[in-house]
Amino acid sequence: MADNIPKVDENGQPLSKSALKKLAAKAEKEAKKAARAAELAAELEQQQLNEPDNCTENYGDMEMVQSQKITETMWTNIEELDERCIGKTATLRGRVHSVRAKGKGAFLILRQGSETLQVAFFVDDVRVSKPMVKYIGNLNKESVVDITGELVKPEQPIESCSNTIVEMTCPKIFCVSRSIQIPLEISDLSRSEADIDNAPEDKQYSRVNQDTRLDNRILDLRTPANNSIFRVQSEVSALFRETLRKRDMIEIHSPKLISGASEGGASVFKLDYMGQPACLAQSPQLYKQMAIMADFGGVFEIGPVFRAENSNTHRHLCEFTGLDFEMTIKEHYSEVLDVIDELFVNMFDGLSERCAKQLEVINAQYPFAPLKYLRKSLRLEFPDGIKMLHEAGITEADPHGDLSTEHERILGKLVKEKYDTDFYILTRYPIEARPFYTMPEPGANPEYTNSFDVFIRGEEIISGAQRIHDPELLTERAKHFGIPVEELESYIRSFRYGALPHGGCGVGLERVVMLYLGLNNIRKSSMFPRDPKRLTP
Repeated sequence: MADNIPKVDENGQPLSKSALKKLAAKAEKEAKKAARAAELAAELEQQQLNEPDNCTENYGDMEMVQSQKITETMWTNIEELDERCIGKTATLRGRVHSVRAKGKGAFLILRQGSETLQVAFFVDDVRVSKPMVKYIGNLNKESVVDITGELVKPEQPIESCSNTIVEMTCPKIFCVSRSIQIPLEISDLSRSEADIDNAPEDKQYSRVNQDTRLDNRILDLRTPANNSIFRVQSEVSALFRETLRKRDMIEIHSPKLISGASEGGASVFKLDYMGQPACLAQSPQLYKQMAIMADFGGVFEIGPVFRAENSNTHRHLCEFTGLDFEMTIKEHYSEVLDVIDELFVNMFDGLSERCAKQLEVINAQYPFAPLKYLRKSLRLEFPDGIKMLHEAGITEADPHGDLSTEHERILGKLVKEKYDTDFYILTRYPIEARPFYTMPEPGANPEYTNSFDVFIRGEEIISGAQRIHDPELLTERAKHFGIPVEELESYIRSFRYGALPHGGCGVGLERVVMLYLGLNNIRKSSMFPRDPKRLTP
């Protein structure tokens, strides 16, 4: 105790023996007072524990669920609860989002996904006891619990919960699985940047960076916004599938282990395949085309794509989910553009209709402007896009090469200003900017191709084209790109048995979700992202 007594005064001068003696006496008195308070608290706690507990059957840790029994329990979801449920009894399973226990009462917020409900416990002679309140207060956040109780209408709307009009009282509570102490608060992970930036001086919030979130991805995914992001992502895949199935296209599953690069270049993950050199597929491209040559008419795939590119940007991943389709064309690759137009208008309409609640939740943490799009999607030719950039003073935009990321973004702003749309299609790319299998434009413009990219908010989400279906031209173009023709033999041979004109495209699922929601990083729309620096979790 003496070690805690200051030896000097506030001016740094040594204290007298008399002053030191007074400070020691004061410290000793305070220590005795604290010890007596702790003793009384312990006696009170022991007294409470010794009191008869008539509620032991209403709370406690459950035995491990090992499929040992089937009950007649009717389980309820928070999102189903409304005023019609008031007065009824319900059973819910969820997580302890927060808990506050004091004296003769406890308030627990139960969370299911992005939905929350307040549960109130008050000590009485039959249903809730003091030891029960103590048990509830000792539950760690994120523990899984089963709660059964009466649904009532609160005196005031519960603004801190997603369900503001119903709360639960006098329940039974059993812990299904206890959580250890969590390293990050879900409330910190759920807070918007605006709330952090505008917090009052007496209430500063923690800012959780992207790497910390990804290192603790399981907790990060439990936030209402993230829960909603991946429900939106699921609907993007569903709408893609539904639209193309209505066009009688069939879903295929192409191999991801292949003998050579599918896109050209060196950005492949190489591996040993039973003593043979192999790599992970950069695209289902070649197999989609071979399926068309097999007379499937129209095919699509939703599957992983691998790119060994050392691109540490906000929009690149080493593994992403590709939404690809390929189809026969009768006369012109604009037939493919018509499908893309229908596909994305259906998708945007469908997301607004099916995900209204999720979009609202996401917008609360990551505010974004609703996407603007035209019913007949805007189509611009590449030379026209270059002209718009040059007229805006971006004279370094190359009319014979690809657009840089920054030029794409600037062009997107120019298109938005002129045509009032965030979604548009840019066609007729220069031949040197496209893969070897892209059909050159006929006639007097051999430097252009029958190709296109599609953009949302100034960033590319789709690359596509009419494909070369003539085996001799295909061989010539592969050699031009330095691709060993022998590695493509089975692919090129498929066009020697009578080839159908065809075209298609590849869409990055994570990029579509990122840009539709106005997110600033593709890692927010990838459940477990893989980039040049991250291979776990």
